[in-house]
Amino acid sequence: MPKFLRIGVHQSNVSGYTSKAWCIRRVGSAVFLKWGAVEVQGAGDGRKVYWTRLPQEKTVRCGTAQRAQDYAKAAIARRRSHRYEPLSGPIAPRRRAAEIGAESKQVLATILIVDIVGSTAKAAKLGDARWTKIMGHYYAAVRKELKNSRGKEVVTTGDGVLATFKAPAAGITCATAIQKAVRTLGLDIRVGLHAGEYKVSGGEMVGLAFHIGTRVAAKARAGEVLVSSAVRDLMAKSEIRFRDHGVHQLKGVPARWRLYRVES
Repeated sequence: MPKFLRIGVHQSNVSGYTSKAWCIRRVGSAVFLKWGAVEVQGAGDGRKVYWTRLPQEKTVRCGTAQRAQDYAKAAIARRRSHRYEPLSGPIAPRRRAAEIGAESKQVLATILIVDIVGSTAKAAKLGDARWTKIMGHYYAAVRKELKNSRGKEVVTTGDGVLATFKAPAAGITCATAIQKAVRTLGLDIRVGLHAGEYKVSGGEMVGLAFHIGTRVAAKARAGEVLVSSAVRDLMAKSEIRFRDHGVHQLKGVPARWRLYRVES
């Protein structure tokens, strides 16, 4: 059964990240669908995925095996175009509340958000096969630079990556290195960094800091690395140069924020 995972930010509030899984299976002329909210614990190959509630299920009877095959193929293509990523491992039943509560903790870190500019248009132009190959090289380049800078990958969001660093300088160094690395793939990225606290509960990262980081990245143009004033203040004695990018209202975030562009 092909499975797909999508991780994104709640648009209506600041409670944290939400994830959704979608599964499909074809048997003869029938297609079986299953989808619902999931919890993602950990990152990379070692991550675990749990249903947070009973998933919804649907059976589509297509009449012939060929129609069912075409239906399944089109449904999978739609999920890929909506920033779902293939999920190779199983989806386990919901975890017990006692296990989740035992893991809660508060963390302070520099948060990095990387996003490809114009990814949907590029994917449509290149086609699924070529785009999938490019995305494989893209993630390999990003993860190589994260490892070099001792960053921790948290989640991928279709064509984006969220990572954390203990020091803001490491995050900025990683961001500029990623820019150079993916330029050879013909990709333009935007990057945002913010420093703040968040809560880890049951493998889920919750907090306003993630939303601020995401909104900072959204203000960046292709090829830009923007940081919040929180990052800039921590870098007061650094040799890294910044240019004032003005004061901005970040969507869904209280107050206005001064942003800075990293000068290469």
